[in-house]
Amino acid sequence: MAENKSIKIGKGPKHVGVILDGNRRFARKNKLNLLSGHEYGVQRVWDVFDWAKELGIKELSFYAFSTENFKRDKIEVDYLMKVFYREFDKLLKSGKLEKNRIKVRFIGRLYMFDKKLKAKMEELMDFTKGFDGFTANFCMAYGGRAEIVDSVNRLIEKGVKKVDEDMIFKNLYLQSEPDLIIRTSEQRISNFLMWQSAYSEIIFLPDKLWPEFTKQDLIDCIEEFNRRTRRFGK
Repeated sequence: MAENKSIKIGKGPKHVGVILDGNRRFARKNKLNLLSGHEYGVQRVWDVFDWAKELGIKELSFYAFSTENFKRDKIEVDYLMKVFYREFDKLLKSGKLEKNRIKVRFIGRLYMFDKKLKAKMEELMDFTKGFDGFTANFCMAYGGRAEIVDSVNRLIEKGVKKVDEDMIFKNLYLQSEPDLIIRTSEQRISNFLMWQSAYSEIIFLPDKLWPEFTKQDLIDCIEEFNRRTRRFGK
């Protein structure tokens, strides 16, 4: 395809984190029902799945729902819970997971969700745990600080008296570090993968709402990533 000729497949980031923001603003901008913005946002997530695999990305981490998001209006939270269940169930039955050998992981304090949704997430993880073609991490009831606290508490429960960085890392929800993090709509990390993102390249797209994110935007981000020199503090 002409639009991505300059991308050298496999030369860009292997793991990309995405902070998807701007669904509600998209709805207001287009004079839509506020909740319908999330429907457009969901479709963009599935689009990015396909684009990422085509462009040589091996792992995606979506910041889908934070611990703070539970504080939103109950009508919106309840709506989102139904959307999550519907989309995860659809994904499970789609045939896409086994066809593409996609491993799905849910990262966060999953106990904060109701039993039905939590069971669906566990079903997806169990079904895909042996797949190795592509990895999709959904950060749900997630907070970066909470993740670090929970890691330390796991070590305390194990009777560890003194911790080091390697021990904390091995007890995080996610033992994988994104090469690149993309954030739409705003210019901040918002408590996303605080430990894992220590040396991630970050690209902010403040003028782009998540439902407006395009394949060309992803290509542009990969090209920008490839132009940078990563020194990891050296």
